[in-house]
Amino acid sequence: MSKQGGSEEQLAPYSMADLGSALPTGSAALSAEDRAGLVNALKDKLQHLAGQQSGFLDSLSPAVKNRVSALQEFQSKHDELEAKFFEERAALEAKYQKLYEPLYTKRFEIVNGITDVESKDEPGNNTSTDENREEGVPEFWLTAMKTNEVLSVQITDRDEGALKYLKDIKWCRIDNPKGFKIDFYFDTNPFFKNSVLTKTYHMIDDNEPILERAIGTEIDWYPGKNLTQKLMKKKPKKGAKNAKPVTKTEQCESFFNFFSPPQVPDDDEELDEETAENLQDLMEQDYDIGSTIRDKIIPHAVSWFTGEACQLDELEDVDEEDDEDEEDGDEDEDEDEEDEDDEDEEEEEEDVKPRKSRQPAPKKGSIVQRSGPAGEQPPECKQQ
Repeated sequence: MSKQGGSEEQLAPYSMADLGSALPTGSAALSAEDRAGLVNALKDKLQHLAGQQSGFLDSLSPAVKNRVSALQEFQSKHDELEAKFFEERAALEAKYQKLYEPLYTKRFEIVNGITDVESKDEPGNNTSTDENREEGVPEFWLTAMKTNEVLSVQITDRDEGALKYLKDIKWCRIDNPKGFKIDFYFDTNPFFKNSVLTKTYHMIDDNEPILERAIGTEIDWYPGKNLTQKLMKKKPKKGAKNAKPVTKTEQCESFFNFFSPPQVPDDDEELDEETAENLQDLMEQDYDIGSTIRDKIIPHAVSWFTGEACQLDELEDVDEEDDEDEEDGDEDEDEDEEDEDDEDEEEEEEDVKPRKSRQPAPKKGSIVQRSGPAGEQPPECKQQ
């Protein structure tokens, strides 16, 4: 039994990301006093962990213990730098988010026909009259979202009628609790009364995508316009007294289910393994949709509208597949070389035939290893 295994208690892992999640995102840089407080809190945490592991450290030789102590000092300096990194990154993101805003405002005005741009055509070519002139960029957000692979599978034909009224999409970080929210701004439409639909993500850690829960706006649908439901009419059975068809409402696929995200029950210990895995998959899919809108659609909307962003995405996927194929090819070559070596060894064994008098007979109950498929050794597991 090793000395390290003397304690069966597992220590909770501690990451510098815990410190980063405590930093205010979208705010000014921390003061020297606040920074010192965060670093001290980190040191206290490390000292606490060190105390829990003192039994293992005491088992080390004095020389090794001294080296570990030096490594801990280096780690402390590294953590101070990492804290500074999280602080500066938050300030940098806030700075550029403010610089983006005027560009997003201009985009909103052009898309929705509030302002127009001068024609690049030669004078006299722009002959459209007020009667047939289109305002803005029709179906801008719908087209941009449908071009994205992740979002296109979420949008049904029925959804398109409502998404044509989408005027703008914005996102921002939230601090209490940590996370972000996405706002969808709609023009007056015949489907629902809401002018803004919001999806909010509460994150356990800002610096790592660990989702705690998601909250969506309750949509105030007009009667008979709920796109997340469909009416099913069932014919009565033959001979039934009630000859009228039975109407039943069922949930159906729709992009607007995005605003009714999966919820984690308060007592998740009651969930069986299969239910918990299904819930985890749904939450990951929901976060994938939200992060795609936040990180791809909003900042690069016109590129998705024109299809340029889709082509870039496909090129990136091809590059990743090529890299995977090269790795698989290298592994196949290694396996082919191993097979050739095995065949060479078999040929050498056949050429050198031992005398029968020196060939010992196998003992009863022993296993004779044979070359070839029957006794072939499993290929060596390669770390990828």
